[in-house]
Amino acid sequence: MSGLHVVWFRRDLRVHDHAALAAALASGAPVLPLYIFDPGLWSLPEQSRRHFDFLIESLTELDEALRLRGARLVVRTGRTAEVLADLHRRHGLAAIHMHEETGLQWAHDRDRSVRRWALQAGVSLREQSQTGVLQDRAGRDSWAAHWNELMSRPRLKAPDTIRMADVPSAPWPIAEDFGLGPDDCPERQPGGRAAGVELLRSFLSGRGRRYGQALSHPTEAADVSSRLSPHLAFGTVSAREAVQAAWRARVAYAEDGDTTFTQSLDGFLARLQARSRSQQAVEDGTSFDKRPVPPVRDGLRPEADAGDPRLEAWLQGRTGFPFIDAAMRSLKATGWLSAPLRVQLIGFAAWHLWMDPGRPAAQMAALLTDFEAGIHYPQVQAHVMLTGAATPRVFNPVKQSQDMDPDGAFIRRWVPELAALPTHYLHAPWEAPKAELVRAGIVFGQTYPMRMLDHVAAGREARERLALLRRAPVITQDRARGEAGQDVRQPDLPFHGRKRGRTRKAPAMPVQLSFDLLPPAGPAS
Repeated sequence: MSGLHVVWFRRDLRVHDHAALAAALASGAPVLPLYIFDPGLWSLPEQSRRHFDFLIESLTELDEALRLRGARLVVRTGRTAEVLADLHRRHGLAAIHMHEETGLQWAHDRDRSVRRWALQAGVSLREQSQTGVLQDRAGRDSWAAHWNELMSRPRLKAPDTIRMADVPSAPWPIAEDFGLGPDDCPERQPGGRAAGVELLRSFLSGRGRRYGQALSHPTEAADVSSRLSPHLAFGTVSAREAVQAAWRARVAYAEDGDTTFTQSLDGFLARLQARSRSQQAVEDGTSFDKRPVPPVRDGLRPEADAGDPRLEAWLQGRTGFPFIDAAMRSLKATGWLSAPLRVQLIGFAAWHLWMDPGRPAAQMAALLTDFEAGIHYPQVQAHVMLTGAATPRVFNPVKQSQDMDPDGAFIRRWVPELAALPTHYLHAPWEAPKAELVRAGIVFGQTYPMRMLDHVAAGREARERLALLRRAPVITQDRARGEAGQDVRQPDLPFHGRKRGRTRKAPAMPVQLSFDLLPPAGPAS
């Protein structure tokens, strides 16, 4: 057998609206649907068991969808370029079809290695865009128009049949093969396209009506947000499917005069576009050798060691600040957190604890089921590093707690040891009279930790340091290591929020669902 066309599945785990699959089928050659478990990926600090489990669930549904069409998913484990080289020696590959990926430096290096091998082996690499990212710098000034045009194109229909190459699959690995440990995310969203489609349907049919009003309220954000972000990250649902469904829903709600819902959908669509724009900003700063994520070490704050007690207290939700601890415990248990709370967590680590953001950001990435490097790290850069024209804000964690969780419901759910404390003292329990602490059964240092620091003094010191730093040029370590005259500073990267919503158990549904929507509409005016 020779002349196989490989569909290299990566973050596009579906058969619907899949440009790489469509291109491979158009060749008329036998198609090899392939997923590669590269151990290098799973050794990264940003990867965790919750990502692996979501991936396996999504791949299982993808395999079922392929089998319904006369094919199956072929799995290999090993270094990506070596796996492809072995397949080429055994079966003869003519082309490899894939979607672009804006990922970590590791993914950038993997793709460079694959390109070098393919060039030497005479195998064609054919990359498709699925989010609107432009690889060519020409036309970047009209990026929004390009994105709208790509999102407006008709969705690609899933094939009825697939002419499958006769290549056996290796056994599927398990999490323990990569040292990922036990499942530690009891309320994680389920993977797979069926769950993603159901989330989008429920969001657009009513759940997202107050999306624009409730994102800053942690007890409501999980219910009113789409929670589609992990499905977009793993590609069980395409960005175009989400955008077109939202466009269509917006037209219907506008005709009904529901301005609350139309405004919420405007915000949702803006975040979908911002997601792609954030990845574009990373691509714009990418060179042949370097992709500008994760954040460079700025040399302003000391880097925390793996066992640093400040880092451990932050990771375990034991800082003594109830709102910060509730946010971290919620993230650890669910794998998801609203955009405002992500800002609070990383900001507290960088400004109040005065830690270099690199390690906290990587640890946080491992907890986020929806982690995408091209979105997560630009958020971190914008909020805790000197990468933009605006001065980063140093939030007061107690004031934010009072503003965002005024009745203390979020704190009481995730920090139950404080639940009996009156709301007036819940946000700053160290201010509670001794009698109230006794009645609530709270003993600092035993039932709940004393606050790590004086947040007012720490915030003031951070602002003073920031004011001094903003007056002087900041030379990053990467720039200092650059060649004479070579500017290797990181580009300014904007913050973009993400879609949110509550974990919902998907009902029994056929795998790899299509969208039974009307033909695609253009952007709502």
